[in-house]
Amino acid sequence: MKSIAALQAVVTATPFDGEPSAAELDAIESELPLILAEVDLLDAQIMTLGRVPTVLDARRLRRARRRVLAARRALADRTTGMVGGAA
Repeated sequence: MKSIAALQAVVTATPFDGEPSAAELDAIESELPLILAEVDLLDAQIMTLGRVPTVLDARRLRRARRRVLAARRALADRTTGMVGGAA
């Protein structure tokens, strides 16, 4: 039986400090509007669990879905370099 200590250098060749890199933080920051919009949509969906959605609930869900779509479109436009949307 081999000891794991002999393989430890291979397994842990790059030390992990537990912190995200600068590139990862930049990616999170650029996606933050989409993340927040998705959290709002999830909150709206959670509020309607276990009951029949009211008119106000339906409106809240519709607005949250629109915010998610707008955030996705804005993120896609930024990543592809399109300023004015699809041509």
